[in-house]
Amino acid sequence: MGQLQSFLPLLLVIVVFYFFMLRPQQKKIKQEKEFDSALKVGDKIVTKSGIHGRLAELSETTMVIETMAGKIKFERSAISQELSAKANAKS
Repeated sequence: MGQLQSFLPLLLVIVVFYFFMLRPQQKKIKQEKEFDSALKVGDKIVTKSGIHGRLAELSETTMVIETMAGKIKFERSAISQELSAKANAKS
């Protein structure tokens, strides 16, 4: 019984760490994967660097964005889910 009481605080810290740190991060990663897989040509997007444009081409790892200045090629990971959602909500 004494050994269980000595491990209980450590166990509690591990459980709290999981629910407040790891689980939300896993949910965010899952949402980003769903967002990335739902992208299609013609969608309005915003990159993490703040470039606004419309998707012109999509491949497995890259994308081509059509902006007012022309077409630019980016990695798919450069798309910001939060900024793109805000930009699409405004229009």
